[in-house]
Amino acid sequence: MSKEVVPEYVKKRVLILGVGNVLFGDDGFGPTAAEYMLSNCRIPNDVYVMDVGISAGDILFNIALSQVKPRKIIVLDAVDLNREPGEVFELSIEDLPKSKMSDFSMHFFPSPNILKELKDNMDVDVIILACQAERMPDAVSPGLSDAVAQALPRASEMALQLARKTKVERKN
Repeated sequence: MSKEVVPEYVKKRVLILGVGNVLFGDDGFGPTAAEYMLSNCRIPNDVYVMDVGISAGDILFNIALSQVKPRKIIVLDAVDLNREPGEVFELSIEDLPKSKMSDFSMHFFPSPNILKELKDNMDVDVIILACQAERMPDAVSPGLSDAVAQALPRASEMALQLARKTKVERKN
């Protein structure tokens, strides 16, 4: 009888996922932010930071199917919500534009439906830490805009602050 191999990232209290495509301008914010955190920040022992690029779906399915789950998932991603380029702010899954709620392409956000399932039915706290993009081209054009690149330290600190916060336990 073989034991289930549990990935290290599901064992941690907090999982921070950098999501996006580095080949398309500011859409690379999430992966670049994760790499920035890993290179420049002290990551607590109970926090796991991953650059998942556009492959968040596999990670989220593994979490959903695992007996062990992180208590909190923080998603770092770029969005276009007509804010000031480089502005970093929290979004709930419910705050996502309706067009992204059913998006299973995993390009803009990592399967909002899976995140919602984890939050609503598996008691995982899910936070989206978004950065307003300045440019997300339709053709390959790597590299962040200056405004989004300058937001990396602020976004990293915000993600770590969110990771430190403990969810208030629900009362039944």
